[in-house]
Amino acid sequence: EVGTEGKLGGQADVRGVSGVWKDLTDNVNFMASNLTTQVRGIVKVVTAVANGDLKQKLVVDARGEVAALAETINNMTDNLSTFAEQASTVAREVGVEGKLGGQARVPGVAGTWKDLTDNVNFMASNLTTQVRGIVKVVTAVANGDLKQKLIGVEAKGEIAALADTINGMIDTLGTFADQVTTVAREVGFEGKLGGQAKVPGAAGTWRDLTDNVNQLAGNLTTQVRAISDVATAVTKGDLTQSINVEAAGEVAALKDNINQMIVNLKETTQKNTEQDWLKTNLAKFSSMMQGQKNLESVSRMIMSELTPLVSAHHGAFFMMDTEGGEPMLKLTNTYAYRERKGVANSFKLGEGLVGQCALEKKPILLTKVPADYIQISSGLGEAPPLNIIVLPILFEGQVKAIIELASFHPFSMIHQIFLDQLSESIGVVVNMIMANMRTEELLQQSQSLTQELQHQSNELTQQQDALKGNNAALERQAAELEEKARLLEEQNAKVEVKNREVEQARLSLEEKAAQLTMVSKYKSEFLANMSHELRTPLNSMLVLAKVLNEDKDNNLTEKQLEYVRTIESSGSDLLKLINEVLDLSKVESGKIAIEPEDVRLSAVSAFVEQNFRILAEEKHLEFTIEIGDAVPEHLRTDKERLQQILKNLLANAFKFTSLGSVKFRIELAPADTKFENESLLACGTVVAMSVTDTGIGIPKSKQRMIFEAFQQADGSTSRKYGGTGLGLSISREIARGLGGEIQVESEPRKGSTFTLFLPARFSQFAADSESAADAIDRFKPESKWPRRDDSDPISAISCEFGSPELLAGKKVLIVDDDPRNIFAITSLLESYRMKVLSADNGHSGIRLIESNPDVAIVLMDIMMPELDGYETIRLIRSDPKKHRLPVIAVTAKALKEDRERCMNAGASDYLAKPVDHDQLIELIRVWTGAPAVQAISSVQ
Repeated sequence: EVGTEGKLGGQADVRGVSGVWKDLTDNVNFMASNLTTQVRGIVKVVTAVANGDLKQKLVVDARGEVAALAETINNMTDNLSTFAEQASTVAREVGVEGKLGGQARVPGVAGTWKDLTDNVNFMASNLTTQVRGIVKVVTAVANGDLKQKLIGVEAKGEIAALADTINGMIDTLGTFADQVTTVAREVGFEGKLGGQAKVPGAAGTWRDLTDNVNQLAGNLTTQVRAISDVATAVTKGDLTQSINVEAAGEVAALKDNINQMIVNLKETTQKNTEQDWLKTNLAKFSSMMQGQKNLESVSRMIMSELTPLVSAHHGAFFMMDTEGGEPMLKLTNTYAYRERKGVANSFKLGEGLVGQCALEKKPILLTKVPADYIQISSGLGEAPPLNIIVLPILFEGQVKAIIELASFHPFSMIHQIFLDQLSESIGVVVNMIMANMRTEELLQQSQSLTQELQHQSNELTQQQDALKGNNAALERQAAELEEKARLLEEQNAKVEVKNREVEQARLSLEEKAAQLTMVSKYKSEFLANMSHELRTPLNSMLVLAKVLNEDKDNNLTEKQLEYVRTIESSGSDLLKLINEVLDLSKVESGKIAIEPEDVRLSAVSAFVEQNFRILAEEKHLEFTIEIGDAVPEHLRTDKERLQQILKNLLANAFKFTSLGSVKFRIELAPADTKFENESLLACGTVVAMSVTDTGIGIPKSKQRMIFEAFQQADGSTSRKYGGTGLGLSISREIARGLGGEIQVESEPRKGSTFTLFLPARFSQFAADSESAADAIDRFKPESKWPRRDDSDPISAISCEFGSPELLAGKKVLIVDDDPRNIFAITSLLESYRMKVLSADNGHSGIRLIESNPDVAIVLMDIMMPELDGYETIRLIRSDPKKHRLPVIAVTAKALKEDRERCMNAGASDYLAKPVDHDQLIELIRVWTGAPAVQAISSVQ
């Protein structure tokens, strides 16, 4: 059991034995007991070691080999404990605490335990080398260094796979960084849209990040190109485009703002176009109807001109006839009319739509007209109209005529407004013609009555002579004479009535003439005010375009600068048109000022040479200037107005001439020249200045038309040559104001000659009178505040006193009720590092001056509600402390008298809108420099 089967604890049970057998039994039992204790002790220790408990020791009472075994087991336990402790320490430091480089030290071990210890140390050493290599590479990646690779690390299995993965990750990150940087540089800095990052093999987050960057670049490309395309379309005048791209955040807000801007611009452009069409055609009809004396011709002209103008295709003109008792509306003229059975040509009040319109004195509009109501026919077919409008022509509440129009299209609102306003003018003209015709009729009746009275008077004289020889006959005819005397008295009374009617008709004609004069005045005032209103928004546009064009921050692309230059060029063209309209308004209102002086004709030729020689060379045209014999050395006229006419005539010549030559000649007018201006007939010497070209020429039928406002020889929408058609009209009126005239000789495809005839000595036969408002404003200004004399050139003052460094830090106050102007001028001045304050009315401006005594200069808008610029400047000057504060008046009113009003109100200087960028900076430099102010004040 003990020795073979291993059943420890067994004892021999031999009862009744003694002696040697008992001793033998006891010895066997002692041996078995000792062996059991020793083996069980060994089992206990080995079991504990097997269970990881290295704290147990084999403590037995033994000798010999058992004692040696116990010592060996105890030594093994100590070695295992040391190995376990060292291995645990290495594992904890390397695997848990991350302390790489640890090694297990187990003294005295050999065999498997030494190999195990060496293997643990080798594993720790390899792990340390691999992890440190990984840390080095990952740290470099974290620091943005993608040039490091995990090379030289011996590894296999998953560690080798990890190394390959890390190296692949670095390659992917390098490619990703390179691609993203390229896309960011091209899209964000170089403006090369459409770039995409290409990262082969990227997956997961890197793939998502690459896709996000590409989506960002793609979205930005799509959005910017869409905005660019729409902006380009708007720049070219196409307002039908809009930005239709998906966007969010600020880009979405920008898209919405640009789209709304286009909508607003389109609406404004449409309104302006409609208003231009309305005013132009009202003026055109007023001009056409002036001088008409016959109702038949005026009604025919209205039908032929008005019907197609409002897109109508059928029309009828009914004149009110009050003779014969009951008023009747009779058809007098038609457009594309065809008589039909059952359709009347005359109507009573309230009869049919024509009569009903006359009864109510209100327009009647029919829509969706039945197909069998009326037919508009031509040589190819016929069709019913869609809309019919019936208009009453009224004068002082009385119906004078009815106009009926039919169209295939609905009458637009602007057409209806035009017809409504035109009906008033037609009413005035029709009534005036009726009054003229009535006056002529009364004059004819008066003449007839006068002749009849003369005839009867002669008969009476003859009868009286016969009565002298026959008293009896006299008595018999006494009764007849008395009756004839009574009839004479009645006829005299009728003549007096007719004379009163003639006088009333004359007064009515004078009243209508005054009304027409008032209409012309209103038109001129409208043009002047419209030019003022256009200058205000144009001012901010040109100033901002100038600021953007300078690109001081160098952050605009060449394409964007091209957009800015296009905007600035378009604004300059618009300013030129506004100036021409302003000139036209001054001409038509009679406010053109003539300031005669002695002008050397040699200076005139030098002016022409200086202004047009380069243009001639650019167009490869021969350009000659000639001065004839016997011309006077001087010409007494307005130099500026003369130059304005010559610039227009020569500019037209070069514009309409592509091959050949242009010649300018000054000579005495031939003695047989026929003039329309009577002042040329009365003066002694007439100077002729002619411009001859070999250009396209003008047909004879259109040579008078080209001098009308907004007219050109080629009036089609597809005409080759641009322009407003105002230049010749203005030049003609200026020539008349100078006492001269312009004549033209031309033949198509052979060229033209425009000749300006002027008296050698201008005669002020009609001096301009100033208005009461001008007279009130022309008081003598005080001398305590500074102002620049007209003779002081801005540039000279700037060179002597001005310095760009004086602007930085200077505080300027802008007083203007238009936020766009404030923004534009503020942007300009802040680019010169000036401090800018702003106020939107005069009261606020004065308060800011009080609270900011360091304000160096004030830019004052003149046209403001409530407290205008004139009064605001006067209030500033009323404070003795503010007498020396420079105040520059900035206004869209550009007439000479406007400048005088500003200076007399106390302004130091004057600028007309749109503000010239360089001139504004020059003035601010002048007025904010203390030496300049002192010098100018001493001059004053």
